[in-house]
Amino acid sequence: MSHRLSVVVSQSRSSNPKKRALEEQVVADLLGVPGVDLTVVAHLYDLAADGTGMLCMSGISGDLVVCSWLFPRAARWVLHRNNILGQEGTTLLRSLGESDEAEEPIEDEPKEESEDEGKARVLDQIGLPPRRIYCLDLRAYDDAAVYGDEIKRIAGELQTPTVELAQWIGGNPKPEQMQRYLESEERQVESGVPDPLPREPNASSPTVIDEEAARRWYPVIDLGRCTNCLECIDFCLFGVYGIDAQETILVEQPDNCRQGCPACSRVCPENAIIFPQHKTPTIAGSPEVAGNLKIDLSQLFGAPDPGTPGAASAVEVAARERDEQLLLAGRETVGMEVGIPKRHTVASDDSGPKDALDRLIDSLDELDL
Repeated sequence: MSHRLSVVVSQSRSSNPKKRALEEQVVADLLGVPGVDLTVVAHLYDLAADGTGMLCMSGISGDLVVCSWLFPRAARWVLHRNNILGQEGTTLLRSLGESDEAEEPIEDEPKEESEDEGKARVLDQIGLPPRRIYCLDLRAYDDAAVYGDEIKRIAGELQTPTVELAQWIGGNPKPEQMQRYLESEERQVESGVPDPLPREPNASSPTVIDEEAARRWYPVIDLGRCTNCLECIDFCLFGVYGIDAQETILVEQPDNCRQGCPACSRVCPENAIIFPQHKTPTIAGSPEVAGNLKIDLSQLFGAPDPGTPGAASAVEVAARERDEQLLLAGRETVGMEVGIPKRHTVASDDSGPKDALDRLIDSLDELDL
């Protein structure tokens, strides 16, 4: 049985001639390639869950390559929130801002234990089907042939057919994993997801989904980092977040989000909240956030150096951004009094060394009695 690879090219928001030319050339380079099916959709982030483009992608059951104008991390979790699930495929291409040169490991250096080790992530409790999803960043290279060559390489590697669902179930997934998968299937049926589009082998033209997609702004959760602490649902006062039947965080009302506001991403302790169109790369889903960085994360997220007179912390910036949106919505401001975890609050007289009593009080605070 021949194994086919579906390739989706997500168009840029703008009609910039260079971007359009790159998209068209990527498609042209793949036309007629054996085992490759092509689809063109509007900008991935703007697609509605019940729109033609997203429903078309939901009907693709095999391995999938998505070329978009987003960081791969952002693209992957946009797909995931729309129940387009799969294992993360490994690509040889870099993303925007990544160096082509890999860092050489330092020999004989003892491995430092990561603070993240042992933390339970939401993704650990989710059953993913065995098919692979590869996300390529169209912003990283000007040469369309780079993407064409990488997709052909991926297609060549996928010689073994994707494991059927029945075989996956035979692998004895956890009950909660199976429940999540079945709920995902039910949601797709209820929303009217079509059967996979019929395709002719080595079709001479791609499937083009002509869909008007309005520009959107909403958070995307990286479930590979999220620990379900629910701090975002406490912080956001616009009803964007909710919880599912398993009491797991989800973006329940994405279009309630205030345009241009990334405040909740600044208070997330795991940097798991992505706004794919934000101008700051680390908020938009750049790859360096996924690593264990030994740096001041408030600086990484754009806050001024604390040594700068009048500088605010990332959480203070987030509180100010939230207050601005509350005022625009005709509501009262709340400052640092609502939805700010105790770990973010610093007493004004806390600059000196702590004695035993201070440490005891801190321990009691952490117990949240």
